[in-house]
Amino acid sequence: MTKYGLHVKLKSIPGSTEKLTQILLEASKLVSTAKGSHLYIISKDNIDNDSIWVTEVWDSKEDHDNSLKAEAVKALISQAMPLMDGKPEKGQVLEILGGKGIDY
Repeated sequence: MTKYGLHVKLKSIPGSTEKLTQILLEASKLVSTAKGSHLYIISKDNIDNDSIWVTEVWDSKEDHDNSLKAEAVKALISQAMPLMDGKPEKGQVLEILGGKGIDY
């Protein structure tokens, strides 16, 4: 059985990267207890200082989509959107086959 993964790049407006990162780190705490959540990593881009990468692993796309419906997650999304330079770039949807930290 495979898992559902995402790797998405978010671009902040100049000067807002730290604030956006803090919101995403708060989101990681919320989704860590969500059904089907295995991984939620926030990373800074070493080349583009205004870009942040979010990498997620879920049991299914449905679990991921359901996590976005939680009121606390919606509140964090509404805080993050004004700090972003446009919408998140279309990321990579991944079929997670396994590896360290991924149990089947």
